[in-house]
Amino acid sequence: MLVSEFHYHLPEELIAQKPLAERAASRLLHLHAESGQFFDRRFLDFPELLRPGDLVVFNNTRVFPARLYGRRSGLSHVSQKTRDMGHPASDFPHGCIEVLLTRQGSQEPNEWECLVRPGRKIGVGERLFFGEGDELQAEVVSRAEFGERRIRFAPCADFFARIEKIGHVPLPPYISRDDSAADRERYQTVYARERGSVAAPTAGLHFTPEILERMRARGIETAEITLHVGLGTFQPVRVDRVEDHALHSEAYSISPEAAEKIGQARSAGSRLVAVGTTTVRTLEYAARQGAGNVRAGEGEANLFIYPGYRFQVVSALLTNFHLPQSTLLMLVCALGGKEIVMRAYEHAVKERYRFYSYGDCMFVEA
Repeated sequence: MLVSEFHYHLPEELIAQKPLAERAASRLLHLHAESGQFFDRRFLDFPELLRPGDLVVFNNTRVFPARLYGRRSGLSHVSQKTRDMGHPASDFPHGCIEVLLTRQGSQEPNEWECLVRPGRKIGVGERLFFGEGDELQAEVVSRAEFGERRIRFAPCADFFARIEKIGHVPLPPYISRDDSAADRERYQTVYARERGSVAAPTAGLHFTPEILERMRARGIETAEITLHVGLGTFQPVRVDRVEDHALHSEAYSISPEAAEKIGQARSAGSRLVAVGTTTVRTLEYAARQGAGNVRAGEGEANLFIYPGYRFQVVSALLTNFHLPQSTLLMLVCALGGKEIVMRAYEHAVKERYRFYSYGDCMFVEA
């Protein structure tokens, strides 16, 4: 299967640059895989599209300000304004760098996997400095392709407090503006709890407490799992054949309570409705590890789902619209059917839906 089969044309003006004033005001494209039909709706309709007894599963990961702007060693006279780089990251003053923390080391908590820009210039042994008075300092300990590095921070007692102070919300590169104070709240789901993601599970951004209450009133069950979004979710596909792509692993955890709810729903014949592709990959990976059963535990998920995959757990998905030729689009095509999903995307473009992280959403029923 060719990656190019998942291409579609998207006018740049349809890429949402900011969230709507109201979270739940998004449009929703409702897709029935079995009938091959889709319908234009509103996200406010979502609770009524669910069936009593459905179990809706959320990813409760929390985004942290994982983008750091700083300087390389030997450039101590760079101004604070330049260090913080209050302008798009594509513009790099001399000696300045951008570091996107993607994953904390499990054995060495001071070590982080990250993406560095400009990547070619940052070698092993280089020292990096961040914040007013160099509040955080790090050393590059290893490097890989495409700007990937592993860095080791100098120990400090309040590491995440410093990150919260000097870090920036890691908005995706297709949002062509600086992050703002408002993004700290809006690029976060209302149910976010477990810190660890460098990108929001964006299907969840539409939910409000009122929507969740309407779901409960209709007898809809809910459960929460955790997958910390990292490179596995948003890394680009750099091969021609889909089968040749490999995903980075991402840390996940499933609580005993969530595993029990999932088991009860499946025993009762109820649908499992995943909110977001990260939730799909977590549930399906756990089912594969558990011989078809989703068990409590934690691990590293690297399941790449594309057309031809046989779903064991998930039968419906709420998701945003994804980039052309991305692994996320391939996952949606696997559940809804490639032909109908790609036709639905063409329809969304024609009807001028808003795309990507701050955009509209799609409800896919297999």
